[in-house]
Amino acid sequence: MTHSVYKNDLPDGLELGRVVAIDCETMGLNPHRDRLCVVQLSGGDGNAHLVQIAQGQTEARNLCALLENQDVLKLFHFGRFDIAAMLNSFGATASPVYCTKIASRLVRTYTDRHGLAKLLQEMLNIDISKQQQSSDWGAEDLTEAQVEYAASDVLYLHALRDALNVMLEREGRMDIAQACFDFLPMRARLDLEGWPDTDIFAHS
Repeated sequence: MTHSVYKNDLPDGLELGRVVAIDCETMGLNPHRDRLCVVQLSGGDGNAHLVQIAQGQTEARNLCALLENQDVLKLFHFGRFDIAAMLNSFGATASPVYCTKIASRLVRTYTDRHGLAKLLQEMLNIDISKQQQSSDWGAEDLTEAQVEYAASDVLYLHALRDALNVMLEREGRMDIAQACFDFLPMRARLDLEGWPDTDIFAHS
């Protein structure tokens, strides 16, 4: 298991496969105010690839090509935020996508706990630390603890997707989940365009 850290973009020629887990670290939760700092990715092989994004950076050719590659499924946990953050920074829309939080909400209706740490503990018997969740991701050099934390957010999403798919199939909700995944990039765009808290399907 290795964790590689790059500046500004993924290296040329890096192949991560047909299903890639992605997560983002930002300076806060407002994409218009808080800049994107790190994008971490994993092809499901136990290795993580972290890209540090420079302040004011608006291009990442290799990363954006991956985001927009229709032959590569992008896995997220709460993809709504990550998709919006990268769209706001680079103008690239991630598609097609899968979100483990959405899948969890559709089938784990016996609980209101859908955070990644809880999901991994219950479904895969894996414990991850969230201690570095609130830290300075805009620092020029990441600490070893930050790298380990960022990696943990993507290393297990492939296995988690497999486990959630079993439940989605069992409960007959795979088609609903897929429709939600298909809409997710537009949901992220609506957030950026000014409808973050508005239910556009509501009567009033």
